[in-house]
Amino acid sequence: MAETSRPARPARPVILGQNQYGKAENRVVKITRDGATHHIKDLNVSVALSGDMEEVHYSGSNANVLPTDTTKNTVFAFAKEHGIESAEQFGIHLARHFVTSQQPIHRARIRIEEYAWERIEASDANSQFIGADDVKHSFVRKGQEVRLTQVTYDGEKWEVISGLKDLVVMNSTNSEFWGYVKDKYTTLKEAYDRILATEVSGRWRFNWTDDAERMPNWEKSYEQVRKHMLQAFAETYSLSLQQTLYQMGARIINHRSEIDEVRFSLPNKHHFLVDLEPFGLKNDNEVYYAADRPYGLIEATILRDGREARIPEDLTNL
Repeated sequence: MAETSRPARPARPVILGQNQYGKAENRVVKITRDGATHHIKDLNVSVALSGDMEEVHYSGSNANVLPTDTTKNTVFAFAKEHGIESAEQFGIHLARHFVTSQQPIHRARIRIEEYAWERIEASDANSQFIGADDVKHSFVRKGQEVRLTQVTYDGEKWEVISGLKDLVVMNSTNSEFWGYVKDKYTTLKEAYDRILATEVSGRWRFNWTDDAERMPNWEKSYEQVRKHMLQAFAETYSLSLQQTLYQMGARIINHRSEIDEVRFSLPNKHHFLVDLEPFGLKNDNEVYYAADRPYGLIEATILRDGREARIPEDLTNL
């Protein structure tokens, strides 16, 4: 008996998923001139917009599309119109503008990196020409951390996640590592006095979500978070980098009421004692080999009790 052919099943429709667009990495430098004293804000701003964007994907219609070039121009115009009080405040101005001025746009995410500068102090030798106290316009780029923020707005609620990266810190003592699991592949010797060093990548989420609430002082908050984080690193007698990480986050939560969540990614920048015995020398915790890779990577989130984690586990996606 011949097999009866079945009608072909209709193809499953292809559906557009999450999408966004915008202009990434707009480098804007704002100089504020207070007489002879100048101030610098140096930002790298990325804009991502989402909303009613189905048609531009399905048919190519740009009727709901604000050009990415326009978002770039807005960044520079807002630097003039609103100034840059802080990275967070600048991001809030931008996010509010895009959501409230363009009906098809329902959500704006602004990511900002801030590069810090400090003044160059003039030498006494130059004072005979221009006056040592008169040099208030020369700066040197700080070689430490990059400040970060991500501002997201959907027309009703705000989410502000700030942080930093590339901050290298070290304790030359008060760190141990012993009592760990050992198997046939373990060669690491227990350490009762070691160097603890890491390159801090951290994010913290503010509990400010509504315009009706009192807005944090963004500049003061960053300075205080950084201070408490570094003090915890310095003051913790560490038996593991995990313990130090927890203390850093806990210190921030306990001292800064505007923050509900902290997440750190801390690579362990290993320093190994060099064997100097072949040269007839004793290495009394003095000479180390700094290994850049491979490295242990310690990551964790610290939360205020009763709050839920919202910072992504993979900080490279934030």
